[in-house]
Amino acid sequence: MNLYFHGHDNKYAAEQMLLTLYPAERPVYPEGAPAGDRAEISLSRSARYTTAVCVLTIDGRRSLGRAAAAAEKFSDPVAADSAEAGLIKSAFYRAAMRAGHEKPVWGALTGVRPAKLMSRLMRGGLAGEDAVRKFSEKYDVSPERSELCLDAARASIEAENSLGGRDVCLYVGIPFCPTRCAYCSFVSQSVEKSMALIPPFMDALEKELDAVSKAVEETGLRVVSVYMGGGTPTTLSAPELDRLCARIEKDFDLSASREYTVEAGRPDTITAEKLAVLKSHGVTRVSVNPQTMSDAVLEAIGRKHTAGDILDALQAVRACGGFEVNMDLIAGLTSDTVRGFGETVSSVLALSPENITVHTLALKKGSRITVEGTGLPSAAEVGAMLDFACGALRSAGYRPYYLYRQKFMSGGFENVGWTLLGHENLYNICIMEELCSILAAGGGGSTKLVAPGTGKNIRLVAPKYPAEYINHIEKTCEDKKRIKEFYNGISAY
Repeated sequence: MNLYFHGHDNKYAAEQMLLTLYPAERPVYPEGAPAGDRAEISLSRSARYTTAVCVLTIDGRRSLGRAAAAAEKFSDPVAADSAEAGLIKSAFYRAAMRAGHEKPVWGALTGVRPAKLMSRLMRGGLAGEDAVRKFSEKYDVSPERSELCLDAARASIEAENSLGGRDVCLYVGIPFCPTRCAYCSFVSQSVEKSMALIPPFMDALEKELDAVSKAVEETGLRVVSVYMGGGTPTTLSAPELDRLCARIEKDFDLSASREYTVEAGRPDTITAEKLAVLKSHGVTRVSVNPQTMSDAVLEAIGRKHTAGDILDALQAVRACGGFEVNMDLIAGLTSDTVRGFGETVSSVLALSPENITVHTLALKKGSRITVEGTGLPSAAEVGAMLDFACGALRSAGYRPYYLYRQKFMSGGFENVGWTLLGHENLYNICIMEELCSILAAGGGGSTKLVAPGTGKNIRLVAPKYPAEYINHIEKTCEDKKRIKEFYNGISAY
C-alpha cells in the first residue's frame, strides 16, 4: 500500500498499523501525487491540540479517520513521541473501520505487550471491571482479550511488587536442536549437521558466563530466576549439561533464586540420565513441549517423535520427581483442525502440567511453513481453537499469567501462558513485562538492561549462529562490561 505523510515522518507507527490491519500489504513510499490504494496521514499542531487525520483510499473509495490529543501531552519529549505514534495509529485504524474492515480482536493495538497498558490503568487506580471497560473502550479491544490482559496485569503487578531494584534474571541460550521444525524461525543449529560445534560453543559460553558473573558481583545484582532456553538445551548430552549447570553454580550466587527452568522441549531429547543431572543441580521446572498431540500434525511439522513419545517423556519427568512441568501448544499448525486441536488441549489437561502455554502460529520469514504456505487453518479456525483452549483451561483451574503478541500471527491473535495457582514462572513475567534486567549468555542471547520506573533500557545482543558466536566471543564478553556501566549510571535502589 502507498503511504504519504504530511507534517510528520513517523513511518514506524504507520507501518505497524498497516501490517496489523493488512498483513498481506507492504509499505511503499512513491514519489509524486498520491495514487493507487493508499493512506494519506497528516499531523497538525495548535496551541490546544495535536490532531492526526488519515484518508484511506482502497479501490477508489475514500474513508476518513481522525484522532486528537491535548497539547499538554506533548510537553515531555519522550511522552510526545509515544502520543504522536498513538494518534497516527488511531487515525489509521478509524479510517480502516469506516472503510468496512473487519474489527481485529485486539482492536487498535499493535504492540507485543498489551498487558503493560492494562497494568498502567490499574496502577492509576482502576481495577476489575472498571479497568476492563476502560481498556476495551480506549483501544477497541474485544472483552475476551481485555479479560486476558486483566489476569496478566494482575500477575505482573504481583511479580513487580516482589522484586528489588537490583534483582535480575539470568538466561542461558543453547542454539542447538535435534532437527528443525517446519514452523521454526529461531536461530538454532541442527545437531545432525553441527555436532562438532558443541564443544567449542561450550568453551565460549563458559567465557561469557564468567564475564556476566563478574558484572553481577561488581554491581551487586541478585539473580532471582534462571532460565535455560534455545533451541533445545537437552540436545546436549548428560555430561555436557552437568558441566554447564556446574559452571552456572560456580559463577553465580543462586541462594536468592526462586526458580530454575530448563527447556527440555523436545521429548526425543529427554532421558532419565539428563533429568537426574538437572535435578541434582536444583532445576525446578522443565518444559515438555508437544505443540500437538496428533501424530499426523507432528509429521507435517517435521517432528521426529510421536504423541506416545511425549507421554513417555512426561512419565520420566514425573518419575524423577521434583519438577514443575510446562507444556507448549501451537494453534494453527499445518493440517490441524479445530476438533484436532481441541483433542490436543483435552489430552494435555489430562496430564495436569503446572503450566500450559498456548501459542498462535506466527508465519516467520525463513520457516518451511511460511515458504510452503499450504494446509494452514483459516483465521476463523485459529480463533475457534483459541476460544476452546481458553474455556477449557479456565474450567480446569488455570489462569492466564503472561501474554504477548508477534508479527504475522495467524488471525492477529496472541500467545498466552496459563498456570495453576502458585506456579507462575517469574522469568516469563519479567521478560514480557520488562520488570527487571535479563542478563543473557549464549548464541543469540539478548541482554536487556532495565532501570525500573525510568523507562531507560539498553540491549546487548550476542551473535546468533554458533560458529559466529564462537568466533566473536571476546567481543561479546567485552560488551558485558556495559552492565556495570549501566547500573553505575542509574540511582541505587
